[in-house]
Amino acid sequence: MSRIGKKPITVPAGVDVKIDGSVVTVKGPKGSLTREFNKIISIKQEGSEIIVTRPDDENISKSLHGLTRTLINNMVVGVTEGFKKELEINGVGFRCQKNGKDVVMNLGFSHQVTVSDTDDVKLEVPAPNKIIVTGIDKQKVGQYASEIRGKRPPEPYKGKGIKYADEVIRRKEGKAGKGKK
Repeated sequence: MSRIGKKPITVPAGVDVKIDGSVVTVKGPKGSLTREFNKIISIKQEGSEIIVTRPDDENISKSLHGLTRTLINNMVVGVTEGFKKELEINGVGFRCQKNGKDVVMNLGFSHQVTVSDTDDVKLEVPAPNKIIVTGIDKQKVGQYASEIRGKRPPEPYKGKGIKYADEVIRRKEGKAGKGKK
């Protein structure tokens, strides 16, 4: 049996979970998330726990078992705590600033790059070289952070560009000089 799939999900106080067949809706202090899951996986709420079970040991059932449990757990965590990704901007003259709902970035191009808050994802700029992406949906937060990073990915020689705060850039050696005699 799936180690992750067989763990029950504890629902904290203040979170309302509604299970309608294969559609799960989770409401909490930060917002509401709804997701439809595969019909072969059964989802039940017993008291303050959600139990995810699979009907058989087919490969598809096994793979969906752990996935379904993890997705529901992420929904519960999202509406209670939320998710965040931190991005750092490295490079001489590279910086960002918040203008209303927009974040304007100088990334060494001839133009400024602008990204905006969406309904699901909010952007914060605590320092001129740091962007924090926050939201309740883990997938949307990660996707938006990835799109921002894609505006100027870090290059391997000097490390200039936008990188995740916990990302390690593998540096390359520059061009070798002329050999000594």
